[in-house]
Amino acid sequence: MFESDEEIVQELLSSDEEFKRLYQKHHGLKHQVHQANEGSLPLDDVSLENLKKQKLMLKDRMAAIIASRRRSREAVG
Repeated sequence: MFESDEEIVQELLSSDEEFKRLYQKHHGLKHQVHQANEGSLPLDDVSLENLKKQKLMLKDRMAAIIASRRRSREAVG
């Protein structure tokens, strides 16, 4: 996730509490989705889809924060 922006991600993880919270929540949901897909976390299809939607919303919000930070860097640099 966000491999091309790894430097910005690391910067945000150490300086932006909202981003850090979103990142941690996304990581937890990613783990739950993985467990559900491999069968070690029993979830019905609706619950799994809800997890995936939540995960995607978090990723979209993180992407917006990263894009904003990238624009700020470009304006300065």
